[in-house]
Amino acid sequence: MKKKHLSFVAIAAMLLASACDGKRASDTEATVTDTTAVADHSGMAHDTAGVQHQGAMGTPMEKGGLKVYSYSNSVDFPNADLELNQPEKNGKVTGDSVQFNYEVKNFQLSQQTSDAGTHEHANSKEGQHIHNIVDNEPYTAHYKPTFKKAIKPGQHVVLSFLSRSYHESIKHDEAYDLRVINVGNAPASAAKFDEKGQHLFYSRPKGEYKGADTRKVMLDFYLVNTELAKNGNKVRATINGNEFILDQWLPYLVEGLPMGENTFKLELIDNAGKVIPGPFNTVERKITLAQ
Repeated sequence: MKKKHLSFVAIAAMLLASACDGKRASDTEATVTDTTAVADHSGMAHDTAGVQHQGAMGTPMEKGGLKVYSYSNSVDFPNADLELNQPEKNGKVTGDSVQFNYEVKNFQLSQQTSDAGTHEHANSKEGQHIHNIVDNEPYTAHYKPTFKKAIKPGQHVVLSFLSRSYHESIKHDEAYDLRVINVGNAPASAAKFDEKGQHLFYSRPKGEYKGADTRKVMLDFYLVNTELAKNGNKVRATINGNEFILDQWLPYLVEGLPMGENTFKLELIDNAGKVIPGPFNTVERKITLAQ
């Protein structure tokens, strides 16, 4: 009986040891696999973080001394609503000064966004505002719902959207307006803007950044009639000649920009890497960083 018992114990011990060795081997394989995946991912200038609205930072993409990553920890405004009552769509405006009259609901202009203090990039002391973009030129910021803006004669595409105090756009259908207007007595344009087409509009960065605002610079853009996906449309951001592929419609932070002039180029591309036709789907801007 004793020998039988010892044999049983020995066999059990052998089985346990084998199981432990198997587990260790499995753990080792898993570790190797995970390490390989991280290495492969870190070597790609491609945003695959999958952090949509989870309060997290995306996996950094590093290239040319720059670090680019998405974030989704901003306070949300799911019911924010923007309506443009004047000028009317396809309406004609006399003179060269256009009167804009918006109605804003569930969003307070000229008020600091509640989480502004938690963000480490540029913030407007004047608070939340409207970004008014004409023909994808640099936007003007407006802290009241009614204002006048000088616009040269001709046909123009106007995009408006609500912005947090730190210049990050609110990205849902009710928070923006897109329309064509005609200003002055210029002859009608032969090229018609396709309001149902897929469009990319540039928002940030913009102008000059100084001091602490140069450490993390926000990249933000606005999409109309399109979505981004790993296996679909994307935005190709070329920063100082370094290419990054963005497959989520989120704001991005850029670290490592040198002092002086920096160049940002954005392109709306399809899954094959070709620029999608559209008057604004390729845009290039220069910004300046100073001590």
